[in-house]
Amino acid sequence: MRRWGNERVASLQAPRVNRGCAADSLPADGRLRLLSFNIQVGNSTERFRHYLTRGWQHVLPHNGRSGNLQRIGELLGDYDLVALQEADGGSLRTGYVNQVEHLAQLGSFPYWYQQLNRNLGHLAQHSNGVLSRLQPTLLEDHPLPGPPGRGAILLRFGEGEDALAVVMMHLSLGARTRTRQLAYIRELIGGYRHQVLMGDMNTHANDLLENSPLRDLGLLAPQVEATFPSWRPQRCLDHILLSPGLTLERVRVLPQPISDHLPVAVEIRLPDFLTGAMPPMLREETPAEPSS
Repeated sequence: MRRWGNERVASLQAPRVNRGCAADSLPADGRLRLLSFNIQVGNSTERFRHYLTRGWQHVLPHNGRSGNLQRIGELLGDYDLVALQEADGGSLRTGYVNQVEHLAQLGSFPYWYQQLNRNLGHLAQHSNGVLSRLQPTLLEDHPLPGPPGRGAILLRFGEGEDALAVVMMHLSLGARTRTRQLAYIRELIGGYRHQVLMGDMNTHANDLLENSPLRDLGLLAPQVEATFPSWRPQRCLDHILLSPGLTLERVRVLPQPISDHLPVAVEIRLPDFLTGAMPPMLREETPAEPSS
């Protein structure tokens, strides 16, 4: 990461806490609603030519971004655990609004974390984000191999071999680098029985399940609909992959062309013993997390 500042290393982190947000209880049947969304910094793209004609919106603030974030926040409120890609952590182009924190507030999520992957100072704060109604028992920030600017967030819910491991990521465009990144992620989750991988993976499910370092895990890719480009979807790049022990209840690609990617939503049912191992929800006496 020398190009963008100090070199990053994997680190243990604590989620930030929204004091004004009440945590929901996990339903008795153990249902968990998941969403992955590449939000393109809150920019709306409706044609390929907009990458050129609206390219300035990736550098400067604009009036439409606030309304787009409001729409995204309303959408996220229906889910328990959200993975965000291409969020901004607070820079000139967003009016110094931390988009992960802002969306956590709009969606009333008690827990959130912003992973800064490319720090361009006042110009841009390229980030991934996680929003959660459940308190993770572990949260790790991992820069991914390859050119700087890509990262993954590992969350663990519960303890021991029956814990649920969730990895949120934004993978590289190049196949060779992506293979290195998936090998790294394979090492992260190898010790867990129950696994969820979420994010913009920049490749199709068959490539992930049959031709990548994940191929021996037996993961399921329930979503087959295209997610990119949002105005005329042709490629399935955004995924929520599940280990076989998690029961799929529902999967959807949401017809919400707010970004240049469409969001992917999955509802799963956790095993009974895993439901009982879920960590406690936010309580009033929980001390505030220190600022990062």
